[in-house]
Amino acid sequence: MNGVRAPFERFTQQNTTSGTPQISPDAEFPVSRATSFASQFAAVYLNFDAVRTQERASRLAPYLPDGAEPQFGWDGLGRMAAGAVQPYGSEIIDRQNAVVTLAFQSDDRRQLLSVPVFYDTETERFVVSGRPAVLPAPSSANLPAIPAGDRDAAAETELRTPLADFFKAYAAGNNVSLQRYAAAGVTLEGFGGAFTFVSLKDLVVPAGSGATREVTATVVWGVPARTTTSLDSTTNADPGEASGKLEQAYRLTVVKQGDKWFVKDIRGAKRSVG
Repeated sequence: MNGVRAPFERFTQQNTTSGTPQISPDAEFPVSRATSFASQFAAVYLNFDAVRTQERASRLAPYLPDGAEPQFGWDGLGRMAAGAVQPYGSEIIDRQNAVVTLAFQSDDRRQLLSVPVFYDTETERFVVSGRPAVLPAPSSANLPAIPAGDRDAAAETELRTPLADFFKAYAAGNNVSLQRYAAAGVTLEGFGGAFTFVSLKDLVVPAGSGATREVTATVVWGVPARTTTSLDSTTNADPGEASGKLEQAYRLTVVKQGDKWFVKDIRGAKRSVG
């Protein structure tokens, strides 16, 4: 009994005498708000043009400490454009200091920006506390090939026409016509004309049996033209104004009811077989 009671008493005594529990620095530092602050700063800092120096200085000012040089390290020459700024990570130094790292895209390069941030615990305000640093982002991972499984050719043939019809209705987004292809008790919503259906390029049905199957469909969508201008060799129309095509992959759960197939669920496809 003493052997069991002793550790229990030590545990309860620690809980009653230690006062407030110890909190790690990262639990106290407001990481989410600091990341939001640093992200807004990066969107201004990473974009500059020699003909708009005053505008950049004005936009940087709310993020910089008193007395900081207005351009914060830029000499006022040249230009740079960056976008797609997203949180990448953070290093908590203590309850008032952290280094926030952000990912961004500039031209054809994906890079990182490291931003030191100070948090005033009394006013609950942030400020950039030092020079940022641009770093190369890690390259993409090597994707190993996976073997293709056996396919159900008969089911693929049987499903191709009904799924092509389904995707036509899915593009149009007419709820009445789309529900004709939905399984019982399922409500589907389409694109509402944002895309047009071009073709069902590929359909993969894994080997198996049963009334419920999971299939993968590669669909070609038409991206509607922004204007009615036609693009041909006799005009100088902007290609960006013409209609285009976009291939995408979907995973569908289909159910056979009677002699017809219906869609129970549609979502993004898993990784491709290489």
